[in-house]
Amino acid sequence: MTEAFDRSTTTDAAADRQDTSSPNVSGNRVGTRDSLFLMAKLRLADERGPREVRVRNLSERGLMLELDKVVAIATPVLLELRGLGEIGGKVAWCTQGRVGIALDSPIDPKKARKVAGVSQSANTPFYAKATTER
Repeated sequence: MTEAFDRSTTTDAAADRQDTSSPNVSGNRVGTRDSLFLMAKLRLADERGPREVRVRNLSERGLMLELDKVVAIATPVLLELRGLGEIGGKVAWCTQGRVGIALDSPIDPKKARKVAGVSQSANTPFYAKATTER
């Protein structure tokens, strides 16, 4: 089971300064980004199968993930993210342990944050149901 949770760190701040996965013409970031910790599956163009990675931040146009491999800029990637399915992108930057991915098309980052729902049937006791249903 994978769950996202907020986790801001000083390393996130340093990565934010170098993350240019979705810059505008001046090289500055466009849009906002969510700092989070989310497991995903990544498949690089030169690899056969996917590998598990940690996504550290996510925005409409890009993301940063942890990766123990140096990857060439512009390498095509496929990511499978909970709530979003399979999305394509390209490596925008790579540094020790982290990679920035520019997505091929915009996403709704809030969909990745939604916790997987549990069916709440009529047989579910009231105390086990979400508090919004009371």
